[in-house]
Amino acid sequence: MHPMLALLRTFSWQDLRHHPWRSAAAVAAVMLGVALAFAVHVINASALDEFSQAVRAVNGQPDLELRAMQGSLPEALYERLATDPQVARAGPLLELSAVAQATDAAAAPPPARTPLRVLGADALLLPPMAPALMPRPWDGADRYARFAPATVFLNTAALQALGLPTSGPQAGTPLPTVLLITGLQQRVSVQVAGTVAAGGAPLAVMDIGAAQDLFGRQGVLTRIDLQLQPGTDTAAWQRTLRAEPGWPANAVFAQPGDAAQRISNLSRAYRVNLTVLALVALFTGAFLVFSVLALSVAQRGPQFALLAVLGATPRQRLLLVLAESAALGLLGSVLGITLGTALAATALQLLGGDLGGGYFAGVQPALQWSAPAALVYGALGVAAALVGGWWPARAAQQLPPAQTLKGLGTAASQADRGTLGLVLLAGGALLALAPPVGGVPLAAYVAIGLLLVGGIALLPWGMARLLAALQPLAARHTLPLLALERARRMRGSAAIAVGGVVASLSLAVALTVMVASFRGSVTQWLDAVLPSPLYVRSALSTSTTTGTEAALLPAGFAEAVAQLPGVERVQPLRASPVQLSPTLPALAVLSRPLGDNPAQSLPLVGEPLSVPAGRVAVYISEAVVDLYGVRPGMEWPALSESFRPFALDGHAQAAIFYIAGVWRDYARQSGAVAMDRAAWLRLTGDARTSDLALWPREGADTAALQAAIRNLATTHAGRTAGAGDNGEALVEFASSGAIRDRSLRIFDRSFAVTYWLQAVAIAIGLFGVAASFSAQVLARRKEFGLLAHLGLTRRQILTVVAGEGAAWTAVGAAAGVLLGLAVSVVLVHVVNPQSFHWTMDLAVPGGRLLALCAAVVVSGTVTAWLAGRAAAGRDAVMAVKEDW
Repeated sequence: MHPMLALLRTFSWQDLRHHPWRSAAAVAAVMLGVALAFAVHVINASALDEFSQAVRAVNGQPDLELRAMQGSLPEALYERLATDPQVARAGPLLELSAVAQATDAAAAPPPARTPLRVLGADALLLPPMAPALMPRPWDGADRYARFAPATVFLNTAALQALGLPTSGPQAGTPLPTVLLITGLQQRVSVQVAGTVAAGGAPLAVMDIGAAQDLFGRQGVLTRIDLQLQPGTDTAAWQRTLRAEPGWPANAVFAQPGDAAQRISNLSRAYRVNLTVLALVALFTGAFLVFSVLALSVAQRGPQFALLAVLGATPRQRLLLVLAESAALGLLGSVLGITLGTALAATALQLLGGDLGGGYFAGVQPALQWSAPAALVYGALGVAAALVGGWWPARAAQQLPPAQTLKGLGTAASQADRGTLGLVLLAGGALLALAPPVGGVPLAAYVAIGLLLVGGIALLPWGMARLLAALQPLAARHTLPLLALERARRMRGSAAIAVGGVVASLSLAVALTVMVASFRGSVTQWLDAVLPSPLYVRSALSTSTTTGTEAALLPAGFAEAVAQLPGVERVQPLRASPVQLSPTLPALAVLSRPLGDNPAQSLPLVGEPLSVPAGRVAVYISEAVVDLYGVRPGMEWPALSESFRPFALDGHAQAAIFYIAGVWRDYARQSGAVAMDRAAWLRLTGDARTSDLALWPREGADTAALQAAIRNLATTHAGRTAGAGDNGEALVEFASSGAIRDRSLRIFDRSFAVTYWLQAVAIAIGLFGVAASFSAQVLARRKEFGLLAHLGLTRRQILTVVAGEGAAWTAVGAAAGVLLGLAVSVVLVHVVNPQSFHWTMDLAVPGGRLLALCAAVVVSGTVTAWLAGRAAAGRDAVMAVKEDW
């Protein structure tokens, strides 16, 4: 048998049997870090895969897709493309967002409403282009139901959401009907005649001609799918089309996979940040492995010395401890992968694929387990354990056999000039200035790691300087002098002991400052964007219909509300999506009254610029600056092109947009553009609104005012109050305070995991202090016995140990706060802007940080006192006799 395996089976296994809970703590730390990171990866990978499959099913297998930047395409364009000699097939499509409700009059309460995507398509072209969208009529449905008016085919998600049988109605029963609501003024009843195979979110497919007639969209299309002839030069063909006279300027060609790539790019930073946050537990787990093995090596010091006397080389002792740490890491990684898989399966079952970022809301993916990913995260766990075991292994390697067998402990620390730590800190500062890689701040993450490691490497040097400065203060006091001299002369051991506290406290401080800064900035932003006390929007507004025509209030409704007697002022708001680039998510164009001073309505970053004559002022969010490369003072031709069809329709002349300022927007990571509502109406002629900001008159009855607005909405919908709506309101109300409180509750819930990670990190750091002090106590039994023989009482010895603990943890707390503040600057000013394209103001919660430091120092002192109680016992006194 190999000597190393024999030592592991005998030497290491016996220690594990005698101290199982200590090793179990290290395994649990590695397991937890691997489980969290792997679960986040599996959930996001499963959600992204499900989303991509749904996009491929709905988009089919075209070579190109043609869409409008905003609005719709003229149907005449389809005829032009279908007859082009380079086009093999052209499929017209009409997409709408609706809210569906099963029409079961006997149901009480009324059936729930479900957001539904309605897709009108040519059934004759679906088999070769999008087979997953091909309607499959139920038994008993008409054979020509695919082309029938007011007839839809639902996917499984839609059938389940509406409470309809997935296998169709029973024989002899009529086909079910569904109410489709596409706006305040449009409700249509349709018959469900079958299913489609496409997965993903709820979807309805119907004949495109029937959809145009049913929803009043004659002559317009949303998308045209194209399959080109083999050998066609796609880029050259697109250039030829764009050069033709009359070609719509706002038409955009896209690849079929662009939609999935857009959501992948948009969510990548969020996914990476979640993974890095989960790896914090693994990072602190490495310190727990270090503490456990440091204590184990200290306890087994005489045994390692005996091995050395019996012929074990320093390298063999090093490899033995590394093998022990690898075994702990391997076991923790295997358990972590198992636990992570279970966590991911549970989260997918209960929460779907969304982890709070809103990118995969409504997606119910199947678990996608990847063996390569499991190996990578398992290897991370083993690597973390090996890093944690390196310093104890070096201690076993450098252990002096004779001195250790006599119980004299280790030699004093060598002088440390701190060169390595300074180099690492400088490298971290330089990397923090590097740009992101693929939209992910990889260099900033490395910079944070270098700052942490560099700060810990500087601990011996820093402790020597600080404790030397404190020595004159304790020169006339015996017990404080003993504590300070011991800590100063054994600063290497002290630095190792408090390294875990420094790492965990610095991460806790950094996360505390980052969350406080973010929350403070979000609070200020909410105050700026919620100026009115009351807001009104369509009751059809959901996370999937917001910004679509289904959630719009009709033209004239804002003016009618403004005429009500209890209303002082009304400010209409409109949000409309614009797809300027096929590879970027849709941009939100917001129109609201801005007046002569936009800084009163928008949280601007800097002063607004004066607008040249003949230009239309727009104000872009910070995300637009990063994603589109535009700056204040520039014109934006691409945005002008998206509004050109309105000019061609006779609404206005083509606009030339001028970027007059940048504003903060924490709601839209993909970017937003704000313009004055008067400019929007002049350019588009579309007076519909998304929301109304409402200022009631002083003393007005809010309940009566809301009732009057509901009656007004019923009138605009063309119905009698209380009739035909199953008792459901057409509009809903929210106060600015309620929106603000709900937003902050969501924020606090989203960051709740950071507080848990802080507690875990600090607990691991304190465990490391306890383990290190226990190791020091075991190595210093004769030292404490000698102090007892010299006349120190048990209480005085404990005071010395507690004083050392206070000195060490105080230095560690100071270093942790300084490092944490440095890391928080990187998080606030580098990671967040590079990840999510928004900035925030740095806010340092001094009281909270002071309380955190005080708690750490007190806990460290108490921990040292408890660990030192064994040093004052009779065994320590009798240990001196071992040399007699």
